[in-house]
Amino acid sequence: MPKCLVCYKWTLDEQDIKIKPEDLSLDSSRAKGKISDFDRNAIEEAALLVEKNGGAVDALTYGAATVKQSLKDALSRGPEKVYWVADASAESADASVTANVLAAAIRKLGQYDLILCGEGSSDLFNQQTASRLAALLGLPCLSFLQKLSVEGDVVKATRKLEDGTEEVSVKGPVVVSVLSEINKPRIPTLKQVLGASKKPNEEIKIADLGLKPEDLQPKAVRKSVKGFVMQRKNVIYKESSAADNVAKLKSSLASEGLI
Repeated sequence: MPKCLVCYKWTLDEQDIKIKPEDLSLDSSRAKGKISDFDRNAIEEAALLVEKNGGAVDALTYGAATVKQSLKDALSRGPEKVYWVADASAESADASVTANVLAAAIRKLGQYDLILCGEGSSDLFNQQTASRLAALLGLPCLSFLQKLSVEGDVVKATRKLEDGTEEVSVKGPVVVSVLSEINKPRIPTLKQVLGASKKPNEEIKIADLGLKPEDLQPKAVRKSVKGFVMQRKNVIYKESSAADNVAKLKSSLASEGLI
């Protein structure tokens, strides 16, 4: 019966972010928050494993003050308790800082058989947190998982690689990161949403984690983010036959080195 911990991130919903045409800067003033998409898969997978094998699921998140808005949503998806670290350092945190904070919090919470992460966050998608977390905790790491199962204290998984798949097994505890194709996250029912408000949550103060100032200094500093707008040429071919239109299109693409 595995004891699982899911690490998740509270991000802005990219569908609500607008691009300002004058300078391509991002307007997130009306963007709502959400649990990062891949992290929803991680939460769902942990819930499915416990439903099948027994055990328990906790959740852990690190973010700015707004992270508290995520607690009810996270608890409605299966975890029995959520731990949260809210600190201004999360505003500029990279994968290194995030892993440092999560690892320190996990040491404080105690040992888990299985620690699950999404393959990457919806906003930065660095794909580093799980591997960094495993290294800090001295645990094996399985990444790019499209299938996961637990048999006793052995974790079995299918990893999706560039040119195929890999079947692996490892004795826990272990850190894993999952792909979106591993499952379809549930939409919490009204009963689950109402029940989430009765489940416990606990704040962990970052000052209690024993971190040094340099542990909260990002290795990569993001100076600015700009949106991408495709500039279309709007060329329309109006020849009498489809073959002539295709020929002109092919010639235009070839002249620009696109084919």
